[in-house]
Amino acid sequence: MDSVIEIVDYSPEWAEGFALEKERLSGIAGLDAVVFEHVGSTAIPGQQAKPVVDMFVGVNPFRPAAYYNDLLDPANYSYVETGMRGRHLFAKSTEGIWTHNVHLMPYDEQFHTRNEILLRDYLRRHPELVEEYGAIKKQAARSAESMNAYTRAKTAFIQSVVDAAREEKGLPLEDVWEE
Repeated sequence: MDSVIEIVDYSPEWAEGFALEKERLSGIAGLDAVVFEHVGSTAIPGQQAKPVVDMFVGVNPFRPAAYYNDLLDPANYSYVETGMRGRHLFAKSTEGIWTHNVHLMPYDEQFHTRNEILLRDYLRRHPELVEEYGAIKKQAARSAESMNAYTRAKTAFIQSVVDAAREEKGLPLEDVWEE
């Protein structure tokens, strides 16, 4: 996943890809999914993005990664060690092409105030920021040597948007970068 980072123009097919994957995952007995959210840049109309659909799946109960590893087809899903607390990331590939990031996390009262959801919703309401974010993403993709460096190069912009979204909702400010 740390190969060349490709940023492409928005595609309405991303929403369809989310809906299809939601339907597939909804049919997995034992997943205990409560809610599915399309997050990340592919969830923001007009936003340039990596052509990979990010999904948050709120589950209850939340179990160890090995449990989900056994549920998800290993031919399509690979567990990705991220170091992020309170979630498990599975990258989905179809015919060798990385298509989805499936983030499994506990469904609780804070689920819908996660920074990624606040960022998505704020950018949807403020399309004037979408072009600016696209330019930042393209520059980061050109200069970053890794996915980690790419993410860090976008952090200042993301932090400013999340801060505005959290202030708008009366929520305490939080650092967007998980250590």
